[in-house]
Amino acid sequence: MKSLSPIFLFLILYVVTSVIAQDFYKVPITVAFLVSSVYAIIITKGTLKERLEIYAEGVRDSSMMLMLWIFLLAGAFASSAKAMGAIDATVGLALQNLPSALLLPGIFIAACFISMSVGTSVGTIAALTPVAVGIADGAGLNTAFTVAIVVGGAYFGDNLSFISDTTIVATQTQGCKMSDKFRVNSRIVLPAALLILVIYAWMGRGLSVDYQGGDINLWKVLPYLTVILLAVCGVNVLVVLLVGILLCGIVGMLAGEYDVFGWFQAMADGMNSISELLIMTLLAAGLLSTIRHNGGIRVIIASITRHINSARGAEMSIALLVSLVNICTANNTVAIMTAGPIARDISQRFGIDPRKSASLLDTTSCFTQALLPYGAQMLMAAGLASLNPVSIVPYLYYPMALIVAVALAILLRYPRKYS
Repeated sequence: MKSLSPIFLFLILYVVTSVIAQDFYKVPITVAFLVSSVYAIIITKGTLKERLEIYAEGVRDSSMMLMLWIFLLAGAFASSAKAMGAIDATVGLALQNLPSALLLPGIFIAACFISMSVGTSVGTIAALTPVAVGIADGAGLNTAFTVAIVVGGAYFGDNLSFISDTTIVATQTQGCKMSDKFRVNSRIVLPAALLILVIYAWMGRGLSVDYQGGDINLWKVLPYLTVILLAVCGVNVLVVLLVGILLCGIVGMLAGEYDVFGWFQAMADGMNSISELLIMTLLAAGLLSTIRHNGGIRVIIASITRHINSARGAEMSIALLVSLVNICTANNTVAIMTAGPIARDISQRFGIDPRKSASLLDTTSCFTQALLPYGAQMLMAAGLASLNPVSIVPYLYYPMALIVAVALAILLRYPRKYS
């Protein structure tokens, strides 16, 4: 278990200590990552140069660089949009035209639809979190709760989307069609999504919003509408955010909200505001790369697959396998890639339908990733909302409902046709 000890150290330093202190701001998460990273490097074999190279492998990965670009552009877009009044205008439009009782389910449905269309939870969270924060402020709602609605909806769409990388990897590793996996997946997750939608509608039934914002400049809504439209059309998230930033600059200058230098400063402020997010992401990537090199993933795989003796147990082992690998890598796509071949071998040995195993891989990795305070999506949502990521976790009702849905699908061998 030595290979997994850096994760345990991180959890003790951050989670356990914060619970004891009853304050999750008491121990900065960056410090917890730094101490755990130093410890991980110390226990790794080899020269210091070799250990640092192993640590750097996670940081210089191409997908990591793409993620950092998304973070920077998301910060620049959110800040420039706020400075020119786009967020206030978008929030005002929603509060004026959407019945108060439908605000909460409306946010959830919007996140589900956009994420399913674009196939990425990261892009959805980047686009909708600032609007959710504005709605929370305007309606007097808990910000962490409102942001959690966006995160939950983003994972619903990411889980079911045909163009999501998790869907592609899960179906490819299990050898089934994406359409077949969608049929199984939807039967497992739709009841959970509908239940959460009803809960949000019930929670919002007494909500009363008296918007007194006056006239709304609809031109200021254009950047957000364009970002959502491009995202739904499947345009690359980097292009989407760049177009959004450009539109913010044009509309903001035409409306007299700022000049070109004010626009540049707004973008800089946005990028500077997520500096802690970038540091956390880099430290987490290096830490998890070291754990993977030291055999932490192999330890998990060996422990889980040792005592399988039934199809139900095999399905449970697949879910546990991808979940634990996800905790150690903080990346659901990487977790599916790592656990997928083992899951396929388990499925063949115990007669599990590959469509069911693909669905279990994708769904389990999605709710695990959603509940990780140090996952990229949670860090982005927290960064854009100026929150501690842990404060969002208790309100992630949809990912929690997914845990129950997956457990019932395994225990009751549901859907029957694919079990």
